[in-house]
Amino acid sequence: MPAITLENEHLRAVFLPGLGGRLWSLVELSTGRELLHRNPVIQPANLALRDAWFAGGVEWNLGTTGHWALTCDPLHAAWVDAPYPVLRLYEYERMRGLVVQIDAALPPGSRALVVSVAVRNPRPESVPVYWWSTIAVPQTPGTRVLAPATLADHFGYAHRLTTVPYPGDPDVSRPGTWRAAADYFFHVTSETPWIAAVDAEGHGLLHTSTPRLRGRKLFGWGTSPGGDHWQRWLSGPRSPYLEIQAGLARTQLQHLALPGHTTWTWTETYRPLALPEPDAPYDRARAAVDVLVQASGQPETGPWTELPVTDVIHRGSGWGALERRAGGLPASAATPFPDDTLGAEQAPWLTLLEDGRLPGEAECVVGARWLALLRAAADPHGRYHLGLNLWSTGDRAAALDAWGKALAERRDPLVLRAVAEAHRIDGDDATAAALLLEAHALAPAVRPLTVETLAALLAAGRPADALTLIDRLPPGDRAHGRIRLLEARAALAAGERDRTGRILRDGLVVPDLREGEDALDELWFAYHGEERDLPADYDFRMS
Repeated sequence: MPAITLENEHLRAVFLPGLGGRLWSLVELSTGRELLHRNPVIQPANLALRDAWFAGGVEWNLGTTGHWALTCDPLHAAWVDAPYPVLRLYEYERMRGLVVQIDAALPPGSRALVVSVAVRNPRPESVPVYWWSTIAVPQTPGTRVLAPATLADHFGYAHRLTTVPYPGDPDVSRPGTWRAAADYFFHVTSETPWIAAVDAEGHGLLHTSTPRLRGRKLFGWGTSPGGDHWQRWLSGPRSPYLEIQAGLARTQLQHLALPGHTTWTWTETYRPLALPEPDAPYDRARAAVDVLVQASGQPETGPWTELPVTDVIHRGSGWGALERRAGGLPASAATPFPDDTLGAEQAPWLTLLEDGRLPGEAECVVGARWLALLRAAADPHGRYHLGLNLWSTGDRAAALDAWGKALAERRDPLVLRAVAEAHRIDGDDATAAALLLEAHALAPAVRPLTVETLAALLAAGRPADALTLIDRLPPGDRAHGRIRLLEARAALAAGERDRTGRILRDGLVVPDLREGEDALDELWFAYHGEERDLPADYDFRMS
């Protein structure tokens, strides 16, 4: 796996450019201590926006609520023309149409890894922006999380935001004592925002930033059987972790408006922390960190942001080059997106640019320039993408009109699926199920479409039809955990209890289980009743 290392006299930092540029390891050289949760496995799970996420290290989250869409995608990586090694990771984020640039450096003599971030909006219109640097650190029974705040917004899996004292009584600054998983979003009072996690001996990680990155958050899985199961699912046995995070807004339920043709920058530092009195009362321990933060001074904005790159060492996607070719992204020596990064994914869109038609299936691209080009494209697949672009602007009626014209020419499974989703959002489960059945008949080998069709049939009260479809699936699809879960639910709803019981007894593993999803425990209790204990292998409850 590609890895890029920065090192000075005090620290060694390792980045994974092929996996979202994740900062995977940060080691204090004098002690050999790993400051991050360096996961012993890379176990993909369905906790991000694209069923692609893994625990560990520092993840950069840009886009919309949740772990960012590029968390398992390659980024461009290059060295910067600077007096000492500066690593630049960058990419075009096509959900929001932004350029993200992450510069990391270990200047000579520095006891902190310095990370400067720039988020550029090249469009004329304002864009809603969400950013959180998500820092996974080891969790021990004595781990303590400190922040310059006396209040926090608590968010549990009852989905309510409540302002509470921090650390409060009982003391929630020690996540190893929690029963349930939770988020705490701090009301930060310091001019230099910071957050720290230390073990029982006072050793740990201190994160600081310039004021733009104002938000701070603590997330822990709790000690319930469900939280413990999630930890083992993601990191294997005996490898618990928690997350300390830094964001642009106070909570992760918010976005901030980034004006058109504007760049936001900030700088973060990651450094070892040694508290002389780790068991001191919370106020005194927090004050001790405050003193260290003030002594270190506020992080300075990295001087490298506008400097050009000299040596590209890892390739990301070709979407930035496509946007530049379309005239939506100015050329930049700081974040070059050359033509040689264009590939098969961008080829249909280049044809649209050059010939005014969109040949064959293409991945989704949205934006005003593409919308204008798609309005003139008369082919059915162009109309499908025209509908997606119109939907992204909020024009539901025009999107459905474009899809209707596409279906009048050809019954296409992707277009049928789009119309079905519109009906599902409107609460019309019967129409959604009928459309998805037609789409599935046209594309029976597309497993995600199979899953959506089965879920729609259950929502429409047609469990027997769901079982009929499952019985016709090839063995590979039938054996998939998500489809077996849907089969068990359909069988129970259709009165075929023995079929549900066999699936539960044989063992049901759902590889794409969502964070907070209660499907397994709901199925178990629906079959057995509330009096039967939930087996540990089925317990992913977060509350």
